[in-house]
Order: sequence, then structure tokens, then C-alpha cells
Amino acid sequence: MIATSVTNDLTPTVAAVEPTIQIENIHYQVVHWTEGRFRIRIPRLADDPEYVGKLHYLVDGLDFVSNIQLNPASRSLIVEYDYEASAKAIAIVQERLFSAIQTAPQVEIPLGWTPKTEEEKASNEVDFVERLAFPAAGLALSVGAMIGLPIPGFVIAGVVFVGAIPVFKRAWEAIQQDRQLTIDFLDGLALSLHTLQGHYFAPSFMLGLVEGGEAIRDLTARGSERANLDLLDCLNKTAFVIRNGEVVEIPTAEVIVGDRVVVYPGDQIPVDGSIISGTGIIDQCKLTGESVPVTRREGEEVFASTLLVDGTLTIDAERVGNNTRAGVIVNLMQAAPVHDTRVENYAAMVANQAVLPTLAIGAGVGLMSGDLNRAVALLTLDFGTGIRVSVPTTILSVLTYTARNGVLIRSGRAIEILSRIDTVVFDKTGTLTVGHAGVNDIDIMDDRFTKDDVLCLAATAEQGLTHPIAEAIVHNAKDKGIALKECEEWEYKVGLGAAAKIDGMQIIVGSPRFMNQENVSLDEYDRRYPDAKSGGQSLVYIAGDGKLIGVVRYSDPAREESREVIAELKRMGITAYMLSGDVSRVAKAVAGNLGMNPDNIYAEAFPERKVEVVKSLHDSGKTVAFCGDGINDSAALAYADVSISFAGATDIARETADVVLMEDDLRGLLMAIKAARQAMDIIWQNTAIVAVPNLGALVSGIFFALDPLLAVVINNGTAILAELNGLRPLMGPGMEIPALTGAKVVPQEAITVPSEKPVPAVSETPVVEPKPQLAEEVITTPVVEPEPQLAEEVNVAIAPETNGNGHYANGNGNGHYTNGNGNGKHPAVETAIELEKANMSSPVGHLKQSDLARRLGMSPQTLTYRRSRADFVEWSMTKDPEGVAWLYEPGSRYFYTVEFDNSNVQQERLVAAGVR
Repeated sequence: MIATSVTNDLTPTVAAVEPTIQIENIHYQVVHWTEGRFRIRIPRLADDPEYVGKLHYLVDGLDFVSNIQLNPASRSLIVEYDYEASAKAIAIVQERLFSAIQTAPQVEIPLGWTPKTEEEKASNEVDFVERLAFPAAGLALSVGAMIGLPIPGFVIAGVVFVGAIPVFKRAWEAIQQDRQLTIDFLDGLALSLHTLQGHYFAPSFMLGLVEGGEAIRDLTARGSERANLDLLDCLNKTAFVIRNGEVVEIPTAEVIVGDRVVVYPGDQIPVDGSIISGTGIIDQCKLTGESVPVTRREGEEVFASTLLVDGTLTIDAERVGNNTRAGVIVNLMQAAPVHDTRVENYAAMVANQAVLPTLAIGAGVGLMSGDLNRAVALLTLDFGTGIRVSVPTTILSVLTYTARNGVLIRSGRAIEILSRIDTVVFDKTGTLTVGHAGVNDIDIMDDRFTKDDVLCLAATAEQGLTHPIAEAIVHNAKDKGIALKECEEWEYKVGLGAAAKIDGMQIIVGSPRFMNQENVSLDEYDRRYPDAKSGGQSLVYIAGDGKLIGVVRYSDPAREESREVIAELKRMGITAYMLSGDVSRVAKAVAGNLGMNPDNIYAEAFPERKVEVVKSLHDSGKTVAFCGDGINDSAALAYADVSISFAGATDIARETADVVLMEDDLRGLLMAIKAARQAMDIIWQNTAIVAVPNLGALVSGIFFALDPLLAVVINNGTAILAELNGLRPLMGPGMEIPALTGAKVVPQEAITVPSEKPVPAVSETPVVEPKPQLAEEVITTPVVEPEPQLAEEVNVAIAPETNGNGHYANGNGNGHYTNGNGNGKHPAVETAIELEKANMSSPVGHLKQSDLARRLGMSPQTLTYRRSRADFVEWSMTKDPEGVAWLYEPGSRYFYTVEFDNSNVQQERLVAAGVR
């Protein structure tokens, strides 16, 4: 009952508190509550850093608080707490927590205060040293005494007892909190009796094994707190809005409903809203799962976190921050149940139940025989020590092996669940497929042209465009070694396609809508190729002089390892499902190619639907793994029993995942499952290795005298065997696992020009880039650039003028680059001329966007919107730790270094690049 009222509307009950100081009214809102966790929005967090620190201090001091996450950028406070689940208890938590929010401005933070989390971290580090240092010292001293060194017994006993303090603590806590005698009690009793009898080697050795195992176990545990992933952390840090008639750049967190937001090519859209002006091509893959970019025009809706590939948009902000569609997904992910992060304590399951019988047997034998040594020997024979030591060793071995082979498993719990999964749910786009378009085939409609001819014409018209389909066509032509031609005229229309004059022929390349607009008939093609759109394919049409001459078929192709992985999962007894944001035709075509059961396919599955499918499978008794890479997958990842993502996935997906495939290869999943299954098999083997000899010795000790030293040898000998067996995962699962090579999808930004390839002249292979536009324009006139060059060549974003007289038209949405009339200059040309005047020298190196972002200490998204600005070179110099200037080259998608000097060679290179 209290949960319902808290979830729907939590009205603060601060009035019930009797404050001793005058407090101001601080606005806050509980946006989510679940048992053990509050999420509260406090606007003041964004504007008052001092308040953030004081609130952290107050909340951290509340005895029931176990974890705090403060995110000023998103005005968010997340509090995890430990308290009994009663209405009265929850009311107390509310009262004290809300009172802290109100009174925080009045408190003073004591000098030297450290948050509890930091203190616990430091405490754990000290505890780790104590666990291993004292047992090791006791062992060394006992060995020294055994070989005749004059070491007083009380010194060795003192070291052993100090080293055993963690054991005594755990035993006492179990008695206090759980009213239970655990294996720690048995260990502590045996250690004490051995030591009091003057036997120091056995307790020191046992203590070293027990505490070493506990330390290793803690190393394998993943903290239960989730990464504080607010939507605003995943967007560009700033946005462009129109204020007082001018476009200004402000922090994304300050965008409000009703703002007019301007988005340029390459930027992420920061809000949900409707387009006021402009036409753009938008990649919604990471949000909706659609594999092909969509065209959006005036009046249509767009969403935060999607990427504007081409065009310039002015958007009316209707939802901002965590109220956007992407924000709802993040909230859903954060509200998912938090599971235990350690592998199940098999020692507790087996050994704790045997504590009382062992105590009873030992006491009975001791009383009946009158021999304390026989009783101590029986107490030494526990089942828990060997298992407790070998389990974390096995888990750590698996984590080490998989990490060395390109798979990051974040916890022992993930290994445990991976070993018993029977269902894997895959996202389609970017998970089972490569995530970007690829050319499948070319249909010929005019016998005068071959497939290579049509591909050459299409690639020539599309070269330099940032649209994924255009890039796929150009890359396909280059892969086939086709030399592209020169455009005599060129025009690009957002959402339609490109028009160019090539070898005197008027070529248009684009969508059916573009063809219809240009009066090109498609009827003959539809009759000749009725199955063209089968198999999940899409089409790009190429017409010459008003007649259709060919059609390029393309699709988002499956990863080359996907079919193999699906087949292997089936052989392992694991059922595969596929979820996709694409339409049913495309989803089923991909599934059919991969050999998946069509009944296990869910098309047009948006984030909420993905969560429903995962929860439904889980509720039906299945152990579910979910594999995805986008923001739209993060909620489903959080709700799965175990979640899997890629190193190249979005931040939210990657941080939510229990397993990260570092090589971006699905075959890593097979390795992880097989390694996890081997680990669980070894754990059960170790249970037998430890239990059988100890049980046999225990039974024998009831009827025959058992020397305490022999009991130690049996108990610790089996523990050592189990420990060594726990190292076997370091050698791998012992079954055939495909190498994680040959199937890696190379990101587009990593595609480089081979060093041995000669650089063609500019006139042979011009690269075209759309022109940046004003908010009110839909101008998409291109910038013709030189072919991507080697690192030692000059790469500048320039627009060489064809025949010396090219011009850029403005204002009518149909800018032309033609022979003849005018001398208008593109901003990129002006930048190049400024660089020339500064006598820029040749670049000395190049980096991918992700690498440069790390170098400059910023997100890749920041570089995305900065790189297209005219002042990027100068701006990059101020951010670079060595003052190096950087220049983005769209053709190669690399950033090249530039230096400033008076090199004469520079002038020649600028001429070669087409500036002069």
C-alpha cells in the first residue's frame, strides 16, 4: 500500500519534523521509488555546487543509506537504503531523507570528511592486507619454530589470533544477525583449539587458505550499484537554440520546453519535438533499431539521442531531458531489479548445514574418549574451507581467461547465470547485423550499361555524401577497383537523392519519390523484378537522361559470424530469439537467412515491447540472456537475467551489460557460455573433491583415533587439490571455440587509404561534402574535396573551383556547383585560405575520432559538433595538451595534425590539394 502511494505521489512530510534551525523551502520531486531505492529530482543541484556537497554529507550520514548517486547535470539524487519493508519504516526513511534535502544548505561540512563509500573502500584495502599478511606471518613463524628457531609460542599464537579476527567477526555477525552457526564458527573454534594446544602450523595454513579465498572472492564481485547513467550524459554537452533572434550555444541541460533548437549535420538531436523548418536524414538505429536512416520534414516528429546525418533542422522542443523518449528508456533501465553480484556461496549451502552435526559428533567423541585431540581432529574436518577457497579461484580464472580472449565478464554472478541460460534474445540491428548498409546486387535496365557502369555512375554522383547508403555505394565501387568519373554539374536534394552531369549524361540517383518527381517511370522494373524487395532489401534507383538504367539493391547485412553463432547455440540447447525495430518483412528475411525459427521473431519491437518480451520469457521459467547495443536495448538489458553488449555499443548499453564483447564479435558469446559451464562443472567437481575425503575421515574418526595433523592434511590437502582444479579455466573450456578473428566489423571511421596506394589527382576522384546551412535553409550544396591522402599529405576541408569559376548558390534549396558564373566561397574554402595565409605545414599524424576525444579529454559527441565549425583548428589547439592543431578530413574520417611554419613545400601541396 505504501509503495503505491510513494510511486504515484510522494508528498514530503517535513512538517512533522521539529527543525532546530530555520530552513528554506527547496523544491524536489520523487520521480521513482522501489523497495530499497529512491530517485529524486532536485533542481537546485544543477546550480549550487555547495549544496551538492552539503546534501551528500547529510544523506551519507543517515544510518540506513547504503549508496548515494548524485548527478548535478540531471538534477538527480539516487539513494539506496537498507531498512525493513514496513509502512512505518518507510515513513521514517522518507521523513529523514526529505528533511536532509531541506536542511542541507544550513549545515557545515567538517574538515576532512570522507564519504562512507570512500571509507569502506579504504577499509577494504586495509582488510585485504590484514587477511593475507598475518596468516602468512603466522605460517612463516610456525615453520621457523618447527625447524628449531627460538620463537616464543605466545608470539606465534598472537599473530594467528590477530589474523583470525575476520573469521571471528564473520562468525559473530552470523550469530547476531542470522541466529546461525556458520562454517566460520567451526573454523574459528578449530583454529582456537589448535593454537591453544600449541599446534601453530595447521591453523596458520588453514587461515591462509580461508582468508586468501575470501580476498579472491571479493575481487571477483561486482558492486551492486549501477552506473549513474543519466540521459544527459549520453548527449552532446551543448545544444544550439534560438534566443532573441540569434543562434546561441547553451548546455543541453538548460534547454527547456518551447525552445527552438537548431541541429546541424553530424549532431545528435537533444530533444523530442517537431520540425519547424528544414529537411533531414536521421539515423534512429540506436533508439528504434531501424537499420536504414529515415527522412524527416517540416511538421514531423524527431527524438532525442538520434543522429542527424544530413540537412539542418530547427526543432520545437516538446520534451527535454529525462522526459524524452530516450529518457524514459533510461529511467526504465535504472528501475530494473538489482541482482546479487556474487556467485552463490556453495560453501554456505553445503557446509553451514553440517556445522551443528560436526560439533555434536566432535563433542560426543571427545567426551566418550576423553581425548581432546580426537575432538579437535573432527572439528578440523569441515566441508566448507576447500569449497570456499576453490570457488573464487575458479571464478577468477574464468574472468582472467575470457578477458585475455576479448570478453569482459563483470561478475561471478554473470558466470553462474551464463552457465545455465537456455534462451538468448538478440537485438537485430548492430547485433546480428553489421549495423550499416551494404550493396547486395545491381539490376540492369539498359543493355548499354554493365553492372560496373551503373555502379560507377551511382558512386560518382554519391561520392562524398555522409548518407550511409551513399557511403555504401562508394565503398562498394572502390572495393571493386572502379575508377570514379568527374561530375560536370552536381546537385543534391535532402531526402531525395543526387543529380549530376557525367560524361554529358544527366544522371539522377535516389528514391522512388525522386524518380517520380523527375518523371522517370519505374513500371518496367516492377514487372521485371517483382521480388526486388524480398530478403529485407531496399532499393536505390539510377536514371540517365530521364530513363531508368539500373537499380542498386542494398540491405543491412548479417555479421558473417551470426549464422554460425545461431547454429552453435542450437547445438548447445539454447533457443535464440530476435527483436527488431524494423518492419516484419525485413526482420523475417534476416532471421530466415540466419536459420532462426520464424516464431521467435518480434518485429517493430520498440523498447517497452523488448522489455515485455524479456520479462515474459523470464516469467515462463526460462533463464534469459539479452544481447544488444543501442539506447533502445538498455532497458531490456537491465531486465534480462544476464546482459551482453559490445565494446562499440552506446554508453548506456555497455555499462548496463554484465558481459561485454570487446572484439565486437558474437563468437565471444559462445566462448563465454562454454567457459561459464566449465566453471560450474569444476565447482561441483571441487565439492566432491573436498566432501568425499573429509566425510570419509569424519566417519573414520568416530570409530578410530584420528591424529589432528592427519585431519589437517586431509582437510587442507583436499582444499589444495580443489584450488589447483579451480585454475583449470585458465587453459580454456577444453572444447573447440572459433578464434575471434576474421569477423570483426571495422567501424566506418577506421577505414583508411592503404599506404601503398597512389593518391589520385583531385580532378579524377572529387569527394563531395554537403554544405553547412543556416537554420532557415534547406541548402545542401556540396563541398568538393580531394581524395583522402596519406598522413604526410595535406588534408584540408576545401572546395576547389571547377575550371576556376565554380560558385555556391544560396537561398533556394537547390544550390548548384557548375561551370561558369560566380565566385561565391564556401566557409570551408575561407578556412583553407586562412590556413594557407598562416603557412600551415604538412600534417604529422592522424587519429580516429574516439582516440582524439580521449586525447582532448572530451566525448566523441563533442568532437562531432565541433569538427564542422570554421574555428575548429584554432579551437582544437586550445584543447590539445601539447597545443597541436587538428583538422577533420571527411573522406577518410580521420583527424590530421597541422603545424604552422614557413615551409615552401606547403605552397606546392596546397596547389596540389586544389586551393590554388
